Amino acid sequence: MKVVTAKEMRELDRRATAEYGVPSLLLMENAGAAVAVEVERRFGPVRGKRIVVCCGKGNNGGDGFVAARHLHNRGAAVRVLLCAKRAEIAGDPRINLQILEKTGLPILPVETGEEVAGAREAIAASDILLDALLGTGLTGAAKGQAASLIAAVNEAGRPVVALDLPSGLGSDDGLLRGPYVRATCTVTFALPKRSLLLYPAAAAAGEVVVADIGMPAPLLRDPAILVEVLEAAEVAAALPPRAPDAHKGRYGHVLVVAGSVGKTGAAALCSLAALRVGAGLVTLALPESLNDAMEAKLTEVMTVPLPETEERTLSRAALDRLLPLLEGKAAVALGPGLSTHPSTVALVWDLVAAARLPLVVDADGINALGNRLEALGKVTAPLVLTPHPGELSRLLTVGTQEVQDQRIPIAQKVAQTYNLTLVLKGARTVVASPKGQVAINPTGNPGMATAGSGDVLTGILAGLIAQGGDLDLKVRAGVYLHGLAGDLAAEALTAEAMLAGDILERLPEAIRRVKGAAPARSPSTG
Repeated sequence: MKVVTAKEMRELDRRATAEYGVPSLLLMENAGAAVAVEVERRFGPVRGKRIVVCCGKGNNGGDGFVAARHLHNRGAAVRVLLCAKRAEIAGDPRINLQILEKTGLPILPVETGEEVAGAREAIAASDILLDALLGTGLTGAAKGQAASLIAAVNEAGRPVVALDLPSGLGSDDGLLRGPYVRATCTVTFALPKRSLLLYPAAAAAGEVVVADIGMPAPLLRDPAILVEVLEAAEVAAALPPRAPDAHKGRYGHVLVVAGSVGKTGAAALCSLAALRVGAGLVTLALPESLNDAMEAKLTEVMTVPLPETEERTLSRAALDRLLPLLEGKAAVALGPGLSTHPSTVALVWDLVAAARLPLVVDADGINALGNRLEALGKVTAPLVLTPHPGELSRLLTVGTQEVQDQRIPIAQKVAQTYNLTLVLKGARTVVASPKGQVAINPTGNPGMATAGSGDVLTGILAGLIAQGGDLDLKVRAGVYLHGLAGDLAAEALTAEAMLAGDILERLPEAIRRVKGAAPARSPSTG
């Protein structure tokens, strides 16, 4: 499902009317009606319930006027708080306000201090609140009476349904710029907006429901919109059924280059994840003094001992042994637990430069790259980098907060500039392709912030890529499955108690669920 900015959504609205003849008034009617349906689906019949609808002057307020009318028709005791001068309301919102006035519904202006006090009393006395104050048009912080109403809504402790976007949030990123509504759920129209999926703003949205408002289907699939949210049906396409005469050679051989003294667990998790996600064969290349222990630990993984440094990390001298190992392999996982010993760093660069098959680079593999991203543009192998924000900030020599604040544009720029696939990890992992396409992953939870979780992801990605097919699709699928396995682990064990190995153990169930899943109703913010 596509994910839009405010500008992109306005353009879709315009085209729906200009190119398809869908009246904008009809889109507003459908939006407000969808909210009324969701309110009853979520909270039961509304007859007799006190519902307060907070409306602004723009199209979001117009949606609120329509929702108020439909809820009134269903028997709710509806009051509308109008946070605008009536004369400021124009176009479709004005038409719906006039209809509402003719029904005799109470419409309380909120302009003076006395009127704000009255609005607070109405909000406090409500059973359900609807937020239709500001919508997607906001570019800065909410101010004035709108800010006062936002505070009153949050203080009331009532269920809150936000229309399209919680008031106070921008549409295009996860930033919090001022006061904002904390919604129980958000009914967003036609397509989700970026801020509903990016933290910290996403935490304000509650559960997100995407309402069909009659937007023509070709517009919802517009290829000019480069950002989307991953869904189970797309991921299932990356996991085709296996032929009855299948053999291990058909599903790819992964070479894992990982491990150092004290960090063998990273190499083990990565290797096992590649197998667990379906790779036919996995070979682990590691420092020679660690080989015996890993041979005993990893019964399904082949191991190759390589020359090491005095500190028991892989030596640059290992390159002559590593290059022949690339023959017959389908993908390489490079980095988990490698260390940043100078000789190991040199080996990483030599291997990246020499390889011609897909490379998934993580952890110390990324650290070894330093801030020499420009050199990656010369790499001929398909390259997948999986940094967390701190690692990417070091690569770009910018602040970590800058990366967090601009997750989508920064990921797009890096992927396009250096011709690689970037997996920017964190809450709502972002996957960017060299063509500028971006996918936001809705799965995952805070329990995955644990040692080894990234090593499992690296193995999953390499294991899926090794099986062939579209690389970008395989990477997206791997990120989704990793998060889903983490969600299953948190559900069973709690987020606090789960370990990276628990994610690995639940990969089979994650795969089973994705293969059996119907297309998702909507993305959820948790």
